[in-house]
Order: sequence, then structure tokens, then C-alpha cells
Amino acid sequence: MTEQTKRDSPPGPSWRERLGQVLLGEPRDRKQLVHQLREAGQRGLLGPDVLAMIEGALQVSEIRVRDIMVPRVQMVMVELDASLKEILATVIDSGHSRFPVYRETRDHVEGILLAKDILAHLVKGATDPLPVRELMRSAVFIPESKRLNVLLREFRSSRNHVAIVVDEYGALGGLVTIEDVLEQIVGEIDDEHDFGEEETFIKRQGEDGFTVKALLPIEDVDAAFGTHFAHDEFDTVGGLLLKAFEHLPDPGESIVLDGIRFEVLDADGGRIHHVKVDTSERQVPPAEDQT
Repeated sequence: MTEQTKRDSPPGPSWRERLGQVLLGEPRDRKQLVHQLREAGQRGLLGPDVLAMIEGALQVSEIRVRDIMVPRVQMVMVELDASLKEILATVIDSGHSRFPVYRETRDHVEGILLAKDILAHLVKGATDPLPVRELMRSAVFIPESKRLNVLLREFRSSRNHVAIVVDEYGALGGLVTIEDVLEQIVGEIDDEHDFGEEETFIKRQGEDGFTVKALLPIEDVDAAFGTHFAHDEFDTVGGLLLKAFEHLPDPGESIVLDGIRFEVLDADGGRIHHVKVDTSERQVPPAEDQT
């Protein structure tokens, strides 16, 4: 094909045009629509990423907040009368940017404290205790039965990014963010503890600290940190910790095994995802990047 022919050739159909071709059969219901979309994916009319997002967008109207929320026991919160030192420790350890503020007990949420508001206050000249009541934003409360498509529309209109979830009796049930909703459409969004696909299973954090994926094989743990865990009882660092704790630990829970402190960074759905490893109390060879 000559260069002139290439220039004169009409461009290929856009993905919207290809989607229109897929839907010419006028599906009778959502199930048939999804079936046609998947057939289009098999024929190469839709890419896998586009197909996944379309299916995710269709499903958000069927998913309720209770299905994706961060459970109450896993919420990272700050107390209304906490000292500046205590609040900063919570912010730094968790790596989150928004924190429900409670009064007396965790069931009484008073508002939402943003890390950026704390930073602005520090720049102006912080006082201790931190005036949390003056800095915190109003909390938005939603029922756990709310559908995600409705919640997403409310998030967009209010420009709010987090909501407190309550059950039918008004008791605290959990927390949900706009990221949680968007992940149902576009897939998992990397957060402060996530590793890219091409990155390592172990990341050094300071001289004696590391962040590791819970999927890290136990033999790699031994190789990196000089430990001697039994390989026939568990395959990964996540399995090691589940056996040691004998329950699904909450973020922030830690345990010392073979002279090394393992602290859970995030866990949900019956699984541990990322773990902080502190080797300061044990003499070990430096860890190499593990793929």
C-alpha cells in the first residue's frame, strides 16, 4: 500500500461505532445485553478493558453500599479530644487522607478530618491539642442499602469523597469512599500501599523497615530477612500471619515472629494485603528486591 493510499484510506470505526454495531440486535434485557457485549469482546470488537468497564458500569446499579464498604472494625479514626501528637501518629501510620472523628466512643462520629487541613494548620503554627472541632468537615451519613449508582451521583454533585455508613437502626456500620465506588467500574485503583505490576514484592521503607505484599512466598521471606519459617504449613507471608493471629487481623495489629515485627497495613474480605516488616530488633542481611 502506497503512502498516498494510506492517507486516503478512511479511519477505522471508533469504539462507539463498534459498540453501536454490537447493539443492533436490540437486546431484550440486561442479561442479553451483557451476553452480546461478551460475544463482541470475543470477536475483537471491544477490548477487554473497555468490556470490563462497561460491565462494571452496568453492575453498580445492582450493588449496595454494604457490599463494598470498609467495615466498622477496620476504620481508622481519630478522637475528638486527641492530642496533636496522637493525631499525627495516626495520619502517618495509616497513610490515609480522611479520618472520621469520634466523640467518647467510635459509635459517635462527629465529622471528618482531612490530612490537608491538619497540614495547613501546622504551617500556620499548630497548637496542642489540635482544634479538631474547628478543622473537621461535616460527615455525610448514608444507609448501607443505598445503591452505588445513586451514591456516585451524590458524590459528584456534592463534591464529597467519603461517607459514613449506618445500618437500619442508625448504628455505625462502616465507611465508603468515591474510590471504592469507582473501583467497581474501572478495577482496582492503586493506593498508598499498592505495588505496580512491574514492581517488587518488597519495598524498603527506611533503614530497618519494609513494606511487603502478603502474597510474598514464605521462602522469599526467609531469603530476604534471614528467618526460618516452616514451608509446609503456609505458602505466603499472609498465610503465616493468619495462622499466627488465629483471626483476620485489623490494620495496625502486629506480632513478633522469629525476632521480626509484622504489622498489618490493610486487610479485608478475609485476606491480608500488605504488611509492614520491622527488622530493627534482629540482625539480618539486607533484603534484595523480590519479583
